[in-house]
Amino acid sequence: MKYLHVWSVAAAATLLTACGGGDDGPRFFFPPAGVTPVTPVSTGTLVEPQATVTTLTKAQIDAGTKSSGLQALSGLAQCDVSVIALNYTTLGAKGESTNASGVLLVPAGACAANALPLLAYAKGTDVQKPRTLANPADPETQLLAAMYAAQGYAVVATDYLGFAKSQYAFHPYLHADSEARSVLDAVRAARVAVTNLQGTLSGKVMFTGYSQGGHSSMAAHRAAERDYPLEFNVVAGAHLAGPYNLSGATKLGIAPLGYQFFVPFQVTSYQKVYGDIYAKTSDAFKAPYDSYIEGLLPSATLNYTTLVTSGALPGANGESPEQARDLMFQPAFLSDAQTNSSNTFYLAAKKNDLLGWSPRARTLLCGGAGDPTVPPIVHQIPMKADFDARGVTTVTSVDVDPQIQATYGPGGAAPTDQTSAAFRTYYGSYHGTYEPPFCHAAARRLFDALK
Repeated sequence: MKYLHVWSVAAAATLLTACGGGDDGPRFFFPPAGVTPVTPVSTGTLVEPQATVTTLTKAQIDAGTKSSGLQALSGLAQCDVSVIALNYTTLGAKGESTNASGVLLVPAGACAANALPLLAYAKGTDVQKPRTLANPADPETQLLAAMYAAQGYAVVATDYLGFAKSQYAFHPYLHADSEARSVLDAVRAARVAVTNLQGTLSGKVMFTGYSQGGHSSMAAHRAAERDYPLEFNVVAGAHLAGPYNLSGATKLGIAPLGYQFFVPFQVTSYQKVYGDIYAKTSDAFKAPYDSYIEGLLPSATLNYTTLVTSGALPGANGESPEQARDLMFQPAFLSDAQTNSSNTFYLAAKKNDLLGWSPRARTLLCGGAGDPTVPPIVHQIPMKADFDARGVTTVTSVDVDPQIQATYGPGGAAPTDQTSAAFRTYYGSYHGTYEPPFCHAAARRLFDALK
């Protein structure tokens, strides 16, 4: 069992690169302001019966965590874990009725009779459209099983709109409202499925997610407390390495590691949601990317590595994030987004910032100071400062970089030589491999105190 799937970037050497209302089924979810359907849409219902894929035994889970090195953080499995596929109703970015799929991980065996807290998880950026977390061989599913489900948590994780069994036409990447809906409707579907399986939920709901999932889980946490306080008994949220300050990142004009994946995904997503990011694709993108970029992500056939090795995205020749940016984007588009407060991409990013809300439940922010993909100085630190400035006392912030350095070294074998393969491998692995297990362990400590 590896720690994680490649959530952020492929190997750097290659790329350089919720149940306070009880188990009572779905509730009505109303679309965001400005979207007025003829009638309210009931979401979180099962499109098809939940399907048990397999049950992982404690021995299987322990063998995996031992071989990967995760066991020191996860502990020994306390429960077998049933892996259950879900397909549920939700809403699209503009309030359209649609569906999404996902996985429910239910403690089994010795834990089958327990009243379980429900943990809603949101995954990081995915570029593979067919991928579902309802796959016991998926490393991210294995991590969730070992870290949470095998420790007595029921875990539900959405595949998001536009992935796996979802019939939605695209994925609204870093669109806070639809991310929140996907997560909350997964919780609703999980409650139905657990009831169908004769299980019991305790009523406590927790939210967590990593990378894009940190943005998604925080958006869901915010929506649950703000809009559905009687439905979701939120006791905690742990939002890990998430991009919360999207407008700030736009203004800074930074090129994070993985730029060629994340920023084109965000730009084309917002164009599909809002329709005003550019008049024509070539206003934002250079050739040849302008001819196919809108239909590229997520891909039906390509993954992080093959997107680059096939030439669909830059990076095969060792381009830096800045070089990838300059190859893909029109300079005038980037300059206007960075300097013009009326720029439509900047305004779309601002709509999806997560600054300005006040969580009631205990909340953890976690990241590593050396993260080159979602730098805490751009996102986690401003997010915590925003909470502090408004007198929010429920939030703590953790930097796991000391643990990363203690485990992997301070910047790799050649911390001062940024052209070295060792340096690129270290930072190419930081966000997707080194950082997540330590942040998940921090999240577990919070959840264990409250479950």
